[in-house]
Amino acid sequence: MYGQRVFAALLALGVATSPAAARDAGLELGGAVRFNYVWRDYGGSAGNNELDLELLRVDAGGHAGPLFFSLQYRWYDGFDAVHHAWAGWRVDEDRDLRAGVVKVPFGLLPYASHSFWFGSGYYLGIEDDYDLGVVWRDARGERRWHAGLFFGDEYGTGARFGRYSFDVATTAALPYRERERINLRYARDIDRGGEWTMELGASAFAGRVEHRPSGRRHDHRGMALHGQFARGPLTLQLQWAHYEYWVPEPRIALSAFMFPFEIAARGDVLTANLAWDFARTGWFDGITCYNNLSTTQASGTGLRDSWQSVTGCSFAKGPMFAYVDWIAGRNMWFVGGPGVGIDEPGGDRWRSRLNVNIGFYF
Repeated sequence: MYGQRVFAALLALGVATSPAAARDAGLELGGAVRFNYVWRDYGGSAGNNELDLELLRVDAGGHAGPLFFSLQYRWYDGFDAVHHAWAGWRVDEDRDLRAGVVKVPFGLLPYASHSFWFGSGYYLGIEDDYDLGVVWRDARGERRWHAGLFFGDEYGTGARFGRYSFDVATTAALPYRERERINLRYARDIDRGGEWTMELGASAFAGRVEHRPSGRRHDHRGMALHGQFARGPLTLQLQWAHYEYWVPEPRIALSAFMFPFEIAARGDVLTANLAWDFARTGWFDGITCYNNLSTTQASGTGLRDSWQSVTGCSFAKGPMFAYVDWIAGRNMWFVGGPGVGIDEPGGDRWRSRLNVNIGFYF
């Protein structure tokens, strides 16, 4: 609702200040349908070795003069959720302001990963996260700045577990929710005559989470150093990120995709990704193969390090885009672990799964 009100206000203001805006307007509609096959060496037989409809989604975007907007809504098995929904004001091609459910500027963008499975940071809410707020972008020259002010998660409650982004969850044992937060991100491009390119950057955020029964608020902070290096078909991504929830407990709960789970309240997330782009190869328009390695380092009572390694390839052909991934995890949620950075029985061995995702994008 907040994003809709912001967009309506911006649209009204744009039309009032620029009568020609309606003549310089455009609207784009799209969507996607994806199918998923999984084989895993853990858990029960339910859903294993099966091909299922994984996702339906609709996309819309458009512009009218300096105003523009983008939204995406998704339907999964058992729940539906907003991915993003924001309206923006464009100063020029390099500067704009966006308000609504918008991408949080933190770490490597757009992703600190290449696979369908993302990296460890995604499951900690620091990769591909979308929250309710306002983001300013300035990408003039070789430098890019992002500044964001967020008012909470995209739904304004930690009690809704059916969501796309991983956010603080309100559970019986850990009844917290996200509140206000400020994000800053800086990155600089370095180009050595086209022989190789590099992006170096740093990110930080500071905010609070609320203990729902008492209303007391606790600090929530994080920072990251990140770099991406490309030479020909080779890409290397490196990132160190640190996050901390200053809550009395050594854990806090997050949720997404209908399930709450626990993570270490403080941790360091190390990421090292290598990818090779084969460009146009035979029948395919492009093939990219990769290994994405990430770990969440946590220490303390009831805590243990988590690891995730994803080796695979993505294939593009016209409207079709597919991932074939082998995911291996130790003490890692979504790969048979109890959470992220959590020490509980059953999380001390490596588990793996083959995941094939085939999508058609329109």
